[in-house]
Amino acid sequence: MSAVAPLRPRAPLWLLVLITLSGTLAMHLFVPALPAAALALGVDSAAMQRTISIYILGLAFGQLAYGPLSDGLGRRPLLLVGLSLYTVAGFCAAFAGDLHTLVLARLVQALGGCAGLALGRAIARDGAKLEDAVRDLAMLNLMMMIGPGFAPLIGSLISEHLGWRAIFLVLASLGALTLAFTAWLLPETSTPNGQVSARALCRDYAQLLRSPVFLGYATGGACMTTAIYAFIAAAPFIIGTQLHRPLSEVGIYLGLLIVGMSLGNALTRQLIRTVSVDRLLMTGACLCLCSAVFLFGVIVSGYASVAWIIGPVCLFAMGAGLASPAALSRTLSVDAHLMGSAAGLYGFLQMAVGALCTFAVGFGRDPALAAASVLATSALVGLLGLTVGRWAMRSREVPAQAMA
Repeated sequence: MSAVAPLRPRAPLWLLVLITLSGTLAMHLFVPALPAAALALGVDSAAMQRTISIYILGLAFGQLAYGPLSDGLGRRPLLLVGLSLYTVAGFCAAFAGDLHTLVLARLVQALGGCAGLALGRAIARDGAKLEDAVRDLAMLNLMMMIGPGFAPLIGSLISEHLGWRAIFLVLASLGALTLAFTAWLLPETSTPNGQVSARALCRDYAQLLRSPVFLGYATGGACMTTAIYAFIAAAPFIIGTQLHRPLSEVGIYLGLLIVGMSLGNALTRQLIRTVSVDRLLMTGACLCLCSAVFLFGVIVSGYASVAWIIGPVCLFAMGAGLASPAALSRTLSVDAHLMGSAAGLYGFLQMAVGALCTFAVGFGRDPALAAASVLATSALVGLLGLTVGRWAMRSREVPAQAMA
C-alpha cells in the first residue's frame, strides 16, 4: 500500500486559501446579523438560530460525501459543483422572503461550501511531498480559525452599514469569484478511479475507520483544531460577565487567538524543513495540554484575569498551529487511493469535535472553568490520539522495512 501518491500538478496556494475560506467564512459571518434578520422576517431569535445549526450540520455531513465522490470522479468537477451551489444559494439567501427559504438556502450554501473544506486539503496533499504538504496544510488549517475569529467582526460591520442581506451578497460574490478562478486555474490533481456507489463509499470509510493510524491522527488533529471553538463560544460571558470588561473587547481578544494560531502555523512552515513531522506533532500537542492545564489551575486558584486567561489560550492556539497541519498530512497519507475520503472524514470529525466542545462548554455555572475543562480534556484526548497514531504507523513500517 503506497503511503504517498505520485506527484501531480499543484494548485496555487492562494486559490486553495480562497476555496477553504469560503466555507468557514459563511459559518460565522451571519451571526452578528441574526437579530436584524429575525426582526425583518418576523421570527424570534430561537427560530433564527436554525440558520446556524443547519449550516453546521450541512458543513459536517456534506464533507462525508465530497471526499469519496472526488476519489471516484475527480477533485476538480466536484469542487466546481460545490462552489456553484455555494454561489447560487448565497444569492437565494440574500433575497429570501421568509425563514423557511432562508434555512433551505443556508443548507444548500453549507453543502456547497463544505466542498472547499474537504477538497482543498485533498488537493494540497495530492500534488506535494509530505514536508511541502505540511507547509501548505498549515496555511489551510489557519483558514479554519479565521472564520470564527474575524468573521463576526466583519459581519457586524456589513450588517450595520449595508444591512443583513448584504452579507449573503458578499458571500455569493466571493463564491462566484472563487468559482471563476477555480475553473480557470485549477488542474485535476488526482487520478479518479471511477468507482462511485454507496457500497464503495461504505467500504472506503470502513477501511479508514479500521485503521488505527487514521483514527489516531484524525482524532488528535481534530481535538487540536476545533476544541478552541469552546472558548470562542464562552468568550463573551467570560470577558463581559466574569472579568467585567466591555463586550467591544471580545473581538480584540479573539483576534489574539488567531495571532497564536498564525505563529504556530508560521513555525510549522519554517521548521518542517529541519524538524521531523512527529516532533512537531508532539511538541504542539504537549503545548496545548500544558497551556490548558495551566489555565484550569489559574481559574481554580482564583487568579483569573484577562492576561492569565487569554495568554494560555493563545499558547493553546499556537500549539494547535504546530500540531494540526502535521496531523492532517499524516491522516491524508494513510492510503493514497482514499485521500479524498480521508479528507472528508477528517473534516467531519473536526466539525463534530467543534460542535461537541461548544455544546459541552454550556454546562456549569462558571463559563471560564467550563472552557478550561473542555480545552484540557480535548488536549489530553488529542495527545493520546496522536500517540496511538504514531505507534500504529511505526508498527506498520517495521514489517515493510523487514520485507525490503
